[in-house]
Amino acid sequence: MERNHQPLEKHPDQGIQAWLNRTVKALRSRNYRLFFLGQIVSLCGTWMTNMATGWLVYRLTGSALMLGLVTCAGQIPMFVLGPFSGILVDRVNKRRTLVLIQSLSMIQSFALAAMTLSGHASIAGLIILNLINGIITAFDIPMRQSFVIEMIEDKAALGNAIALNSTMFNAARFIGPAIGALVIAAYGEGWCFFIDGCSFLAVIAAFLAMRIQPSGIARPLRGNVLPDLMEGWRMVSRRGPIRRIITLLALTSLLGTPYATLVPLFAGSILKGGPHTLGLLMSSAGAGALVGAGWLAGRRSVLGLGAVIPTAVAVFGIGVIGFALSRQIWLSMLFLFIGGGGLMIQMASSNTILQTIVDNNQRGRIMSFYMMAFMGTAPIGSLMAGWISERFGAPLTLVIGGAVCMGGAAHFFLGLEQLREAIRPIYRRIGILPEIESGEDAASQLAFEARD
Repeated sequence: MERNHQPLEKHPDQGIQAWLNRTVKALRSRNYRLFFLGQIVSLCGTWMTNMATGWLVYRLTGSALMLGLVTCAGQIPMFVLGPFSGILVDRVNKRRTLVLIQSLSMIQSFALAAMTLSGHASIAGLIILNLINGIITAFDIPMRQSFVIEMIEDKAALGNAIALNSTMFNAARFIGPAIGALVIAAYGEGWCFFIDGCSFLAVIAAFLAMRIQPSGIARPLRGNVLPDLMEGWRMVSRRGPIRRIITLLALTSLLGTPYATLVPLFAGSILKGGPHTLGLLMSSAGAGALVGAGWLAGRRSVLGLGAVIPTAVAVFGIGVIGFALSRQIWLSMLFLFIGGGGLMIQMASSNTILQTIVDNNQRGRIMSFYMMAFMGTAPIGSLMAGWISERFGAPLTLVIGGAVCMGGAAHFFLGLEQLREAIRPIYRRIGILPEIESGEDAASQLAFEARD
């Protein structure tokens, strides 16, 4: 039987225009447009603060261990409070709570600015304020992640919204450190913290301007949260796809992401540079992540992301090892570009799959475990990296971490078919993957899944 073949350029799902339409699909939602614009301003300020904090610690101490300790203080609350924050997310009005959380973050940034601009900056003060920021962040991130689905009227655009979230996060990661380097060189770290505080006004205004329909899934607050906590843990530990994705993310965070903690040390001691060198290195990682996010945002569907995850982790491991061994700034920037792209693709792909396969009334708890795996294990990794670097050197520390990440990627890839078999029934149930009725249809669908 003859089949009619349409010219490739006329296929409705191909071409530059079609790619652009897929890439910005979530921005058709008014609520999400407000969130996108407000959040990108705020995130630029956040990345300025991240860079300025690292450089301030290095300037005050020159110690890898102190860099790890200050970073740990800002991240350890996610490990401790992550599961409990997920329970809160599933029980409260997210928009009103996010306005409160962003207001507290603004106050913390202004306090950091006041301490630094007054000439009283100290490691103890930085640890305390970073710890406060970490407590706020432990509730902020799961809340924002699970709020995305309430902002989007077209639920089919959820994957695109998550990819766009990653795009704006990494656009800010590219822009923020570049601006921060100029501000530090001209005026000092304190003004980075002050600008960050002002930037929260944009995202607070965005949340206040949204028109959100009640989801009807929030549950009333009750005294006993243990049943909800145990239910969340059972979902993570017993369901194969969730467990495998979160475990690999935790491994990457524990042994791979500490490279970011040590970047100020590489910029100053190994590459013999200053704030501008640090800004270039951090912006390079952000640029790579931005490219990766753009690629993800233009994908047609969530199908095939299972194979993307281990590939991205392997690429990230290569980037970390290359950065550790480089002694030239342009080569270090290249490897950070590669590593930043790999890490972002792993995070966003994992996020998309998890948010797609869980029910609405479970999303907050699952996303809190997701963030606990990524941000909660990072402080332990930062402390380990700082301690090992003090004794054996930062380059060897990162080489070991990158190599273990590549090993984890290989292990994940070996179980990829079992992951697909577990996810396919969920995709069919929610309409992402149509029921397969014939062998020819099955072969076509699996080929599409592998290609996409």
